[in-house]
Amino acid sequence: MQALGLIETVGYSTAVSAADAAVKAADVEIVGIEKVIGVESYLGVTIHFNGDVAAVKSAVDAGVSAAERIGKVISAHVIPRAHSEVAGKLLPNFKLEDMHPGNDAQGGNRLEVNPNRKKQAKESSNFNVNDTDKSSG
Repeated sequence: MQALGLIETVGYSTAVSAADAAVKAADVEIVGIEKVIGVESYLGVTIHFNGDVAAVKSAVDAGVSAAERIGKVISAHVIPRAHSEVAGKLLPNFKLEDMHPGNDAQGGNRLEVNPNRKKQAKESSNFNVNDTDKSSG
């Protein structure tokens, strides 16, 4: 791990805005998310970023700036070269686990949330309007 960046916000929309601005501003990866109920009696959301030190610093600055336009930022911090105990034991508790590699139309890699969602949607769209309960009638 090169650097770890953290942005803690009040509210999910504020966190999403911070994350969007951060990943657009620099070559970083969102590696985790932590949601805690009770931060100032609201939902606290912390986004975790990984990348080289300069990129993470730039991303966190951009994320904080964007988040402050939407809501409230509780804290933000960059840890250059996080210790292996932090990276190996603490961060996995907040890792984005339901993200799976997929391919986009251009053949590049992207992350896809819950790949079974497409299959479930397709199966539910196979419902025929003319199918009725044969027992009633």
